[in-house]
Amino acid sequence: MTALVYSPPDPARALASLILAHGAGAPQSSAFMVAFAQGLARRGCHAVTFNFPYTEQGRRLPDRAPTLEVCFRDVIAAIRARTDLAAAPLVIGGKSMGGRVASHLAAQGVADLGGLVALGYPLHPPGRPEQLRAEHLARIRRPMLIVQGARDAFGTPEELRPVLAPLGATATLHVVENGDHSFKVPKRGPITQEEVFERVQDEITRWIRRLC
Repeated sequence: MTALVYSPPDPARALASLILAHGAGAPQSSAFMVAFAQGLARRGCHAVTFNFPYTEQGRRLPDRAPTLEVCFRDVIAAIRARTDLAAAPLVIGGKSMGGRVASHLAAQGVADLGGLVALGYPLHPPGRPEQLRAEHLARIRRPMLIVQGARDAFGTPEELRPVLAPLGATATLHVVENGDHSFKVPKRGPITQEEVFERVQDEITRWIRRLC
């Protein structure tokens, strides 16, 4: 598989090594993934992205969960094998499906994990709110930040709050006003799409600073 490292301006003083996995429908080279990796690197993180096997092989359907999880764990191992990246606290996460896979790893246990960042958590399939994907979240013992668009068809903040409430201070929910599953906002809104992404990246950076 292919992985990319986006280095911060001062690598020796990186806030964290943040691994971001892509969503089901787009690779690590998508505009969303590149924008967030570059933005978080500028803000002081080693940002690492990678392709899951099905994406690397040009297939459209995602691999089964065990394959996705093994791939993610391999990336974690590769990061920890590099002294420049292993020196910073480890944070894992991703976009939609990538964040969900990261959450399963966090629930299973990842040694010395700093925290988890989910960018648009897929709480349920669109139009099927009864099919929740949340049972494992209660087993996560590390801090987590979930960034969710107010109009997310995969789960609104209102749907997420009762799921996260039992976790107390472990879980932080940041809402992107007027944002959809990819944080896209109406073009005639008060702020531009670039500003939306910048604000989310600022929030992630603040959360990591408090965490680490």
